[in-house]
Amino acid sequence: MVAIAAGELEATFLPELGMLGTSLRRNNDEFLALPGGVAAYREGHQTGLPLLAPWGNRLDGWSYRVDGVAVDLAGLALHTDGNGLPIHGTMTAAAGWEVVAHEPGRLRARFDYGARPDLLAAFPFPHELEVDAVAEAGALRVATTLRSTSDRAVPVAFAWHPYLRLPGADRSRWRLRLPAREHCELDAGGIPTGRSTPEPAESEPVGDRTFDDLYALGEDRSLGIETNEHRVTVQYEERYPYAQVFAPPGGDFVCLEPMTATTNALVTGSCPLVAPGDAFTARFSVVVA
Repeated sequence: MVAIAAGELEATFLPELGMLGTSLRRNNDEFLALPGGVAAYREGHQTGLPLLAPWGNRLDGWSYRVDGVAVDLAGLALHTDGNGLPIHGTMTAAAGWEVVAHEPGRLRARFDYGARPDLLAAFPFPHELEVDAVAEAGALRVATTLRSTSDRAVPVAFAWHPYLRLPGADRSRWRLRLPAREHCELDAGGIPTGRSTPEPAESEPVGDRTFDDLYALGEDRSLGIETNEHRVTVQYEERYPYAQVFAPPGGDFVCLEPMTATTNALVTGSCPLVAPGDAFTARFSVVVA
């Protein structure tokens, strides 16, 4: 476990286990939830602050084609959702992250995806990932860089999946803050239909509401949960135009997920491409108070 801290804020990560974030504390109050714990993450379930790569959310089937490259996922050992669709990529609990810098307030770790034939079978686009996590007073700032390492362009569809909680109050009492946005319609399998509905900004109690909803964001890309005593804000600072909000029945958390591309983007071809030799960096922050 590797910790970084600044002032009253401390964050911990497990680089040897998928670069999973396991804690985000301020003044000894914990703002990350760990449903199922690290053991569940080892089995392919999400918890804490996980990176979802090479794709976030689900695909609508077991094949895709990007930039002229056809990929058949049949027979590969991928994690699936309740409908049997491949979900959240190949990097969950992956070993192989190398810590390249660790200071009191900063952690940088790198993963060479191109050196892993087992992972390239599902995503045959050699690249390198680097996560740069910085602790500041009241905020954890995370920059994720994807670098193409071959003569093949790399599609970008990664995401993060922060499981957020507020101490001292039941989830029904939390207020959910969402900016003005487009609510993307999903089919029964959670795949976008291509239709959307504009929704105004809101700051309303979670109450008995549940979510597994995809949003296209506008200029305001700040989402949060709060009570009168505490607040957590996820600021989508650069290259995260989509958000998935996840709050299942019975959960004691709300996930406000920064996404570089919409759900199923590898199949629809709507994700960005990183040209050979180029890099793509996306940034978000978790601000706690």
